Amino acid sequence: MQKIIRQIATEIRVHEHQVKTAVELLDGGATVPFIARYRKEATGGLDDIQLRELEQRLSYLRELEDRRETVLRSIDEQGKLTPELRAAIEFAATKQDLEDLYLPYKTKRRTKGQMAREAGIEPLADKLFANPSLAPADEAAAYVKAEKSESGDDFTTVQAVLDGVRDILSERWAEDAPLVQLLRQWLWSEGLLSSRLVSGKDENHPDNAKFRDYFDYDEPIGRVPSHRALAVFRGRGLEILDAK
Repeated sequence: MQKIIRQIATEIRVHEHQVKTAVELLDGGATVPFIARYRKEATGGLDDIQLRELEQRLSYLRELEDRRETVLRSIDEQGKLTPELRAAIEFAATKQDLEDLYLPYKTKRRTKGQMAREAGIEPLADKLFANPSLAPADEAAAYVKAEKSESGDDFTTVQAVLDGVRDILSERWAEDAPLVQLLRQWLWSEGLLSSRLVSGKDENHPDNAKFRDYFDYDEPIGRVPSHRALAVFRGRGLEILDAK
């Protein structure tokens, strides 16, 4: 708890004892308006805005710490908690960062990538990734199976083997927390949200015309306000807009 108090104090630029007192009052059932009006002396003068931010961050950070303990316990029970991984998990500052680290250790259904690994295709994936100059189809020919596996997995063609390579690499990258975080940051700073009227739709139809502002729309993702994003997603859901 002291860690949370220290972090909130740093974020809202007040003393730790002020945060500690406010937390005790909130935990005791006092509301933000009550504390702001009647407990100013106790909190050292924290105002309504500071208290609301404190309350929000307190809730978030408590949930984060609870989830952190769950993640650490789960990975430890799997026997996969290395000192380096523990340090990374303990350092994770957001829920998203924590989930990125946990993703490879979550219990999950049998994936396409797992099927491909079980079929012995992973060495091919490593080989093609390490040397892009290789001819994928030629290399994949040696991994083609004569028949389907007992579980029905089908790697009896070159294309199926290459699909397996793609699945292995896709899952590997999706579970690489630093890479995922880097790509998310890049997308946020460089990505575009785009939408167009679905081909063949009548732009003057009353149902479609409601989305006229988004018939030829492009905007940097980092600057898209929530109401515009929701409008685009709604239009896509109604199959009026193509969005990407």
